[in-house]
Amino acid sequence: MQDHASRDETEVRKLIEDWAAAVRNRDVAGILRHHANDLRVFDVPPPFESKGIDAYRDTWRQFFSWACEPARFEIVEMDVTAGADVAFAVATMRCAGPNKTGEDVVLDFRLTIGLRKIDGQWTIVHEHHSVPAED
Repeated sequence: MQDHASRDETEVRKLIEDWAAAVRNRDVAGILRHHANDLRVFDVPPPFESKGIDAYRDTWRQFFSWACEPARFEIVEMDVTAGADVAFAVATMRCAGPNKTGEDVVLDFRLTIGLRKIDGQWTIVHEHHSVPAED
């Protein structure tokens, strides 16, 4: 049983690492590859919530219009927990883009991803990006 859990955790970790690489490469098809058509996303910039793959695709247009070239999108630290058909990952992430004066700024953010195994494949059904609230 432990070997199966370890294999699932490894598969989920690779899926997320491949997703982050697709972001760095501005590969929208690669970004969307393992996401459910009906996923829900909570992101740092508006909108408050995105529902469905088309709305999720649109969030990346906004990110790429802001991101540095080449896109900086790094996993700093990640933990994965996987069961037989449900998994989640939590990570700290880093990206960068210009501020209002054109200087590059680094944004550290939190990532939580929920996955389900659908037809034998890990599929992202929920994604949540956040930053700490400031006073």
